[in-house]
Amino acid sequence: MGVKTDLQPKYGERRTRLPPGPWNLSRAEKREVCNSFYGMKVPEGYSSNIKNLVSLQDSRLLGLKSHDCHTLMQQLLPVAIRSVLEKPARYAITRLCFFFNAICAKTVDVSKLDKLEEDVIVTLCLLEKYFPPSFFDIMVHLVVHLVREVRLCGPVYFRWMYPFERYMKVLKGYVQNRTRPEGCIAERYIAEEAVEFCTQHVSDVSTVGVPSSQKMGVSKPLSGCTNTEEVLPYIEQHMIHIKTAYPKFRKRTKWLQDKHNSTFIQWLLFKVQSELEEDNHGVSENLRWLAAGPNMAVPLYRSYLIKGIKFNIKAQDDVRTTQNSGVYLLAQTMQVASAKDKNPILSNMGFYGVIQEIWDLDYQKFTIPVFRCDWIDSSGLVVDELGFTLVDLSKIGHRNDQFVLASQVKQIFFVDDPMHRGWSVVLSMPNREYNDVIGDEVLGDVIIDCEPFTRGMPNVDTFDELVGELGGQNIRDGCEDIWIE
Repeated sequence: MGVKTDLQPKYGERRTRLPPGPWNLSRAEKREVCNSFYGMKVPEGYSSNIKNLVSLQDSRLLGLKSHDCHTLMQQLLPVAIRSVLEKPARYAITRLCFFFNAICAKTVDVSKLDKLEEDVIVTLCLLEKYFPPSFFDIMVHLVVHLVREVRLCGPVYFRWMYPFERYMKVLKGYVQNRTRPEGCIAERYIAEEAVEFCTQHVSDVSTVGVPSSQKMGVSKPLSGCTNTEEVLPYIEQHMIHIKTAYPKFRKRTKWLQDKHNSTFIQWLLFKVQSELEEDNHGVSENLRWLAAGPNMAVPLYRSYLIKGIKFNIKAQDDVRTTQNSGVYLLAQTMQVASAKDKNPILSNMGFYGVIQEIWDLDYQKFTIPVFRCDWIDSSGLVVDELGFTLVDLSKIGHRNDQFVLASQVKQIFFVDDPMHRGWSVVLSMPNREYNDVIGDEVLGDVIIDCEPFTRGMPNVDTFDELVGELGGQNIRDGCEDIWIE
């Protein structure tokens, strides 16, 4: 019939050989995928330690829990298989991973569900072209109905079992007498509730289990902290002041910005002091302390917990099995074509970095944590055809502007790219579930928004061209449309 001629048996003089299918991995490819998983370090609370799930001797993954499988399918598998399999089969698997990442989003655009449902049908058709019929059992077929389930029941994270499974582990930890497990759980639960209730009526105490950061040393502080909402009106006034004082440089945007950065702190202190001398000045207490500057002794920390997200410095990550030092900043900055360009363009630009130090600036009445980061230079940043962001961690730039407010960054982590040695793929921590609770804070409401792959799931605009090469219909993957800022 002329179907799959490349998979027909090869008849030799002594034996008949069956060629490997497009889904088969050679020993070298299996070893490469396992090595990729073995070297992954993910943020704390992201998943199990992937290194403990890999058997390099057998080239297998062992002991995966349901959440580990979900994590691999959603983000890690597309990275691990980047250098193996044939291109059409690899892209078909990647499309399926994109789909699972889309339906598990914290925010779902209902108008895009029809397009997403059409795309997953095409994805399953692509899988049928490369995988054997025995692969397509009822579980694979049920993927078609997941979008309809989202349309009827709402986002997936409201309904999956992971929060309840985690809490079941807590309840099982209450058991001390295995002959009376229910009694142990009930007694420990009542005792914990009573202690938590009493702490609400006792001053200057903290509940058990909340870690405290460790003080590591003393260093010099920043000259000031200017990226707060109360300071923004003064930034605009200072720019007007500079343009008035230096009319010859009104059109030189870069010069004005440099002048603003070098003189704003002193100008703000003088401006606030002059306003305080007036009646009904309207200067807030926070702004007064900001203008006065921080304490000259600054504590340094190895770890810092912000809105339920733990950040570590790079030195702390080097001795741990987790990775919490990667950060991403979306900032409005001036972009120039060359050093001689006198007309820079002001636009949003993403910066990727690694935390080297964590400073806690003390302004007497409050403290502001800031990170000193090594930011990746633009020459070490590439976006491939599937939208994966690749960075070269050895190319450090922006050495004159290394500090950033801790509240302005999103946590990311880096995974070694198996396709391009020396480069790393940027992944980011997905949003926590609504049921995740640390202390008294519901993380679903307070955690910073964070797209699954920093800039959203890889933009697959090139799939029209790719699927055309595979002989399929001309389509466009709509997974990136499901993410709403």
